[in-house]
Amino acid sequence: MPAIGITGGISTGKTSFVECLRELVPDARYFDADLAAREVGDKDPEVRGLIEKEFGAGIYSRSGDLNREQVRSIVFADAEKKRALEQILHPRIRRQWSLEAERHRNSTELFFADIPLLYETSGETLCDRVVVVACSPRVQLERLRARKGLEQAEAQQMIDAQMPLTDKIARADHVVWNNGGRGELKEQARLLVDFWNERKRNNA
Repeated sequence: MPAIGITGGISTGKTSFVECLRELVPDARYFDADLAAREVGDKDPEVRGLIEKEFGAGIYSRSGDLNREQVRSIVFADAEKKRALEQILHPRIRRQWSLEAERHRNSTELFFADIPLLYETSGETLCDRVVVVACSPRVQLERLRARKGLEQAEAQQMIDAQMPLTDKIARADHVVWNNGGRGELKEQARLLVDFWNERKRNNA
């Protein structure tokens, strides 16, 4: 089965879409880049050392967990720090999920890679298909403000700091439109799963 990359913009509903997929195809294989980043940042001694060197030893709590809110504040305000963090994390995460995708390439199971920065890290080159979860700018802004408790200008600044969603849509194999409720999102997930399974049968 092909490796299917899933991406989108901040607060467009990518996580909710993956949850729908997990309900529809619980036996599929899933890779979560955000979860991998948390595990690497907290548990990999080499990564911890590099992050402490870049951000200071105080960036980790006494229990040993990375203070992600503090990191986000720093990298949002400092492009050099953002690039430094990306250079530490992205190659390791890419290596993890590319190896997993390769292991499942001859499997009959679907493999989904949930990668927020898929296009930004050229991860689409490792995927056979890419799904972009999108919504209107108004809905995206409202969701982000509600989720983070942000003022409008601050939320818009976070959105503007990302690759434009329109660019991701233009490059996608499939676009899931998430302006509505969960029922509509799940129905789109169901249609895509049916499509992928039909391709599998035709290629068998």
